[in-house]
Amino acid sequence: MSKIHSGEKFDEAELRERLDREQFEVTQHAATERAFSGKYWDTWDDGTYHCVVCDEELFKSETKFDAHCGWPSFDRAISADKVGEVKDVSYGMVRVESVCGNCGAHLGHVFPDGPTETGDRFCMNSASLEFKPASTDE
Repeated sequence: MSKIHSGEKFDEAELRERLDREQFEVTQHAATERAFSGKYWDTWDDGTYHCVVCDEELFKSETKFDAHCGWPSFDRAISADKVGEVKDVSYGMVRVESVCGNCGAHLGHVFPDGPTETGDRFCMNSASLEFKPASTDE
């Protein structure tokens, strides 16, 4: 497992100005928003979820499911190169961190306990995502 981002980098000062505090802490310092507090955990509209840092398309709404965990959960990314994986050994646990495949922003974690044929549950922070309704997708 390794970060697969293409190296697109953003200036820290620009990110601090553009992102709110929680978005910055989640995407740049791998923080986690509280369960059931993010704006997308209970969003079920048709559209696409993008990286809040670089606007990369990451997940489609039809892959979202209710994992009863309080975070937006998906069974797959749009494609394998959209979301990278990094071994995370923080807090005395071994997990798989999910990062944006384009810019490396922290998104959340992926777990092998999803209910669909993929077996995956991409448990994402709303703060790392921007939802674009289907009517405005370009």
